[in-house]
Amino acid sequence: MGRVDAILHVLDDMYPSAECELNHTNALELLIAVMLSAQATDLSVNRLTETLFTKYKTVDDYINAPLAALESDIRRIGLYKNKAKNIQKTCTAIKDRHDGKVPSSQVELEALPGVGRKTANVVLSVWFDVPRIAVDTHVERVSKRLKLAYNNDSPLKVEEKLMRKIPKERWSKTHHQMIFFGRYHCTARKPDCDHCPLRDDWCRYPNI
Repeated sequence: MGRVDAILHVLDDMYPSAECELNHTNALELLIAVMLSAQATDLSVNRLTETLFTKYKTVDDYINAPLAALESDIRRIGLYKNKAKNIQKTCTAIKDRHDGKVPSSQVELEALPGVGRKTANVVLSVWFDVPRIAVDTHVERVSKRLKLAYNNDSPLKVEEKLMRKIPKERWSKTHHQMIFFGRYHCTARKPDCDHCPLRDDWCRYPNI
């Protein structure tokens, strides 16, 4: 069995039901949650959005709120000042350019303030069911440790390599499984190597 097949087999066994852990009920909530999640845990974002999403339900709610009030409402999250500013700008752009609806194309999503490729890929994959691999810190770390990418590859290069090596119909599923693997097993500082079925044959850790 080759490296990719072996890794996919193990991920299927370990995390057969992996999915996005950010709480949301619509595309706008997902977009805001992903924007908030930069350099923050999904758990901390979910704690925040539990109340945030009861107060802010539409793009107009974010646009019309005083910036200081929005900053106060998300101040528990890191980089809250910059995130509040980008959220307001993004909601304004969605209203002005897209009739108040979150766009469903890569180009249009990445044109929104504060929305990079990873955020766009998450929204496309999770809400619009478009096959995508979003490379966050977990996916990048796991890919490099499992020799699916080189240690000096950029996130974009990692994404391109994963898309070549993994069947397209598995992109979104594998993306979530790799996040779970990196978040709960192959962690940055203390990976559970003693109980890892991929350690001996496919992993380059700790040589990374």
